[in-house]
Amino acid sequence: METNPRQEKGKEIAKRQDIIRVSDIHYRVHSQTTNREYDVIKVGEDFTCTCPDHKFRHVCCKHIHGVEYSLRFREEVRKQNTITLEPINVSSCPKCLSSNITKHGIRHNKYGDIQRYSCKNCHKRFSINIGFEKMRATPQAITSAMQLYFTGESLRSVQKFLRLQGVDVSHQTILNWITKYTKVMKSYLDKITPQVGNAWRADEVWTKVRGDLKYLFALIDDETRWWLAKEVATSKEKHDASGLFRQAKEIAGTRPKVIITDGLRSYQDAYKKEFWTINRQDRTLHIRHIHLKGDMNNNKMERFNGEFRDREKVMRGIKKDDSVIFDGYQIYHNYIREHQGLEGKTPADKVGIDVKGNNKWITLIQNAKKHMKKSNSE
Repeated sequence: METNPRQEKGKEIAKRQDIIRVSDIHYRVHSQTTNREYDVIKVGEDFTCTCPDHKFRHVCCKHIHGVEYSLRFREEVRKQNTITLEPINVSSCPKCLSSNITKHGIRHNKYGDIQRYSCKNCHKRFSINIGFEKMRATPQAITSAMQLYFTGESLRSVQKFLRLQGVDVSHQTILNWITKYTKVMKSYLDKITPQVGNAWRADEVWTKVRGDLKYLFALIDDETRWWLAKEVATSKEKHDASGLFRQAKEIAGTRPKVIITDGLRSYQDAYKKEFWTINRQDRTLHIRHIHLKGDMNNNKMERFNGEFRDREKVMRGIKKDDSVIFDGYQIYHNYIREHQGLEGKTPADKVGIDVKGNNKWITLIQNAKKHMKKSNSE
């Protein structure tokens, strides 16, 4: 079979990673022979390129092939390195570790029932409720409360819903559940490295904490919508955003090729501290002064800001800077919430973290608790 020289050169471009992702439909490809860069833009289902080969010969040039190979390569790498979180089921006796176990009745709790088991080897009876030990309410009731809270319901509305299910608890108890399990999940999930893209976006949204005006600085991955980092600041113009960028680099284990922000001076100063390098080829491109149209707008961040503001309005203000709403909503956004812009998938699905089970909250809590017990035993 005759090889296409443009395709071969496109593979070389993809391997050398001479491609900068500006947006979902816009890529910049460095020329192999000169110091120029060409814009590869998706129009409908096809790509166009500003290079002479595509403009005048009307062929699929090596730069377009390079972008196509790069996209395929990234998907293959993510599939090969996918982290799978499975629900934890009873498989062995906690005493003798035998797998010869059988169901042995139901343990009746005040707000629900838990399956009991019996070991046929040592005759020990036991129940396993990983992550929800000594909790009066069932895992389903607790995680239902968390789901309702982070989708926009107030604590008292969640309380009324649980009463209809026969679970009579105070709104403070519900908040205690949410605080407890957010801390449990965060300590575990922060150790997982997401496979994010090479274009990140940062923006800020105002909120009120105990009646005082504050700003939530957030940074997300443009390709996967993964919420990488956040900071709560008392000032917009005077805030040092370098901590936000540094936090994102530590979580992602890499640095982006593009950082997109508005014209706020805080971002420019932080960019110089964290991303600027003398070597131009290794330097992160900083795109500022967002336009109202074209593929350089900040619509993704505006949607994210609106998403957070819709949740914050129900609370009628946040009570403290380290409120559970910040960490908890970040977990909900990344692992639970399905995004239309991601074709109904979660950001976790896109960064190579596959959370199995009908109730993803339970899967996350079980794995976090199991990891915590393993760390303590070591």
